[in-house]
Amino acid sequence: MPDNDAVLEGHVSIHAALAGRSREIRRILIDERKRSARDTGALQSTAEESNTPLEYVPEAQIDALSSGRSHGGMLAVVGPREFMPLENLVEPRQPFIAMLDGVEDPYTLGYSIRALYASGADGLVLRGREWLSATAVITRSSAGASELIPTAIVESPEQAAAVFRSHGLQICATAATANTGSIYDADWCAPTFILIGGERRGIQRAFLDRADAVYHIPYGRPFKQSLGTVSAATLISFEVARQRDIASGAGNA
Repeated sequence: MPDNDAVLEGHVSIHAALAGRSREIRRILIDERKRSARDTGALQSTAEESNTPLEYVPEAQIDALSSGRSHGGMLAVVGPREFMPLENLVEPRQPFIAMLDGVEDPYTLGYSIRALYASGADGLVLRGREWLSATAVITRSSAGASELIPTAIVESPEQAAAVFRSHGLQICATAATANTGSIYDADWCAPTFILIGGERRGIQRAFLDRADAVYHIPYGRPFKQSLGTVSAATLISFEVARQRDIASGAGNA
């Protein structure tokens, strides 16, 4: 397998890559004992429609390529993930775009991307770190969302902020510091770019000082510790969805 190729494990990840057209699917491998399984038939039909090579192979061949035992007898050898220019993420009229920065654990990254995608976020920004070795983990933990959400790569949060500010987006960040507003008092219906930091490093002071607004997540009791990245991404993105549903009238249905 070429060095820049990766492996996606399980039918959810493979279907997401096929649906998202986010990378070239070199070939799909299925345990030969699963020929008559229901999810095998659906995957074979999708592969045929997209002219993707599909092979039935011994279980040992799949185990040799996979990183664990959760592949369910299916995996795909894929090319590098294709990313979008930052400017393309602002195409929706009122975009909500999030950047996850400083996230060191691939499971945390995957779970956070799952929450952002499920809530309806329009785009995702990541640094140019090489995640190739963790592709299978990120795709699986995100339930395929990492293959579906429009994504751009940048060298720094400041680069992303400069581009989005020029397109009229408000630049926001999260931090548990003094003089920050509650996420529940923010106007999330406005076009928004928000930076969500990792659990260890957080967000640099320089970015916070230049942001249009910095928000915190209110707690139900005194507690000095910050929430994890997954919890923060989930709470913020679904508050955005709640406000926008109400504004559109969907929240009154």
